[in-house]
Amino acid sequence: MGSKNKLKRFRENETFKNVIQPKREDLVDQPFALKGNWNKDFFKNGNPIVLELGCGKGEYSVELARTYPEKNFLGIDIKGARFWRGAKTALEDGLDNVGFMRTQIELVEYAFAKAEISEIWITFPDPQIKYKRTKHRMTNTEFLQKYKNILTPDGTINLKTDSEFMHGYTLGLLHGEGHEILHANHNVYKNEYSPKEVTGIQTFYEKQYLEQGKPITYIKFRVK
Repeated sequence: MGSKNKLKRFRENETFKNVIQPKREDLVDQPFALKGNWNKDFFKNGNPIVLELGCGKGEYSVELARTYPEKNFLGIDIKGARFWRGAKTALEDGLDNVGFMRTQIELVEYAFAKAEISEIWITFPDPQIKYKRTKHRMTNTEFLQKYKNILTPDGTINLKTDSEFMHGYTLGLLHGEGHEILHANHNVYKNEYSPKEVTGIQTFYEKQYLEQGKPITYIKFRVK
């Protein structure tokens, strides 16, 4: 994507009512206005809030919102030019139960209050395979504790990935730390028990992975 296109999308994002783009200092240096108030001030209803972390183009958040109108969805990514597509589609289709926030995933505790979130989706994250990059891996111990702090006591996390490494790493960590694994399989399209929101929604990149013959894996779990 050219820099002109990116700038155009950034400017357009600023006009979208379903996009929030706080500066880092807005989150870290002072109480963030929406923290604890997402239902009241952003979604304007009392429905459960579901996050998609590293939402990319926002396709998953949009389709989840379409599938579950009784829930609210918020896609989070640092690359606003990417989720511009999802935000624009949501506005064009009149989907009021989905929004997008541009920020780093590690700041989620500054953006949301304790037990404000009912569920988290992590879809096709960078597996960060090199050992030195484990601190950026989105299912490492530190991240799991951040998620636990904003989830309701019975809140769940979903990991959908094409990376066998990420799947295995996460399963090993969950077993090792005693978290509750609710569902896990190595190939969602060859498992008749796969939930419909796992097989019924495919992102642009997922379709590419499937064309390459890569199995798509899935884990649903609770952090203890």
